[in-house]
Amino acid sequence: MKKLCTLFAPANPKQPQLTMNSESLIQFNNVSYKSKGRQILEEINLELFRGEIVTVLGPNGAGKSTIAKMAIGLTKPSSGSISREKALKIGYMPQKISFDSTLPMTARYFLSLLPTHPTEEQIEDSLTEVGVNYLTNHSIHQLSGGELQRVLLARALLHEPDLLILDEPAQGVDIIGQQELYSLIAKINQQRECGILLISHDLHIVLASTTRVICVNRHICCSGHPDAVSQDPAYLKLFGKEGSSHLAVYAHNHDHTHHLPGDNCDLSHNSSSPSPKPTQTVERK
Repeated sequence: MKKLCTLFAPANPKQPQLTMNSESLIQFNNVSYKSKGRQILEEINLELFRGEIVTVLGPNGAGKSTIAKMAIGLTKPSSGSISREKALKIGYMPQKISFDSTLPMTARYFLSLLPTHPTEEQIEDSLTEVGVNYLTNHSIHQLSGGELQRVLLARALLHEPDLLILDEPAQGVDIIGQQELYSLIAKINQQRECGILLISHDLHIVLASTTRVICVNRHICCSGHPDAVSQDPAYLKLFGKEGSSHLAVYAHNHDHTHHLPGDNCDLSHNSSSPSPKPTQTVERK
């Protein structure tokens, strides 16, 4: 599935850069989902490309985790369709996972339980990549919140994913650990050139390296670069001015300027050479 990409990230060398023929990994086409008579998602149109980091923001109950589960294939749409790249490999980091406290289990053994039956070397390499190879023989029950999240990330990477789906990856991690974890995620994106779908409700931890932010509250409220979205009326209505200030401050840890129109999220960037300036019209209810 190849498609011309009409999204242009700001000119920041640390940010994922999409080319005009970036590979489309997964596409939601007018996807809606209803459960027990309750409308969870409504007419979601979303496409993810190789090499980009897309952060889905929204309040609790907005349908963010449902989007992640649909991308994996765990949940089927009530209407609409989802198209995936042929032989797409997905690595999934769940929002939470429970362990039986009476069952002895090391980090190494936990990772060995994958259906792909990773080798000892693969497990060691994966833990090393996320910076916790010293935890190989530690009990999974004695890990801190940050250590457990890194082990879960190592587990997702063992799938050698084209698309990495991270559902609230910083849950249970302190603020310093969050910054380190998101720096690690950006590094993985750069080194592996995989697409990343990141689910979050914490506005202040949106990555400066995020290619796109998508605000969801049952439907897509608005989308675009973090700086543009943080000034959009639909975003302000959903999260308020305080939330906007958290996002804008964090996202401005780079040296470039943005155009911030009122009704559209302008995804263009300043450059010495001319480039297209596509915009996304904000969807509002």
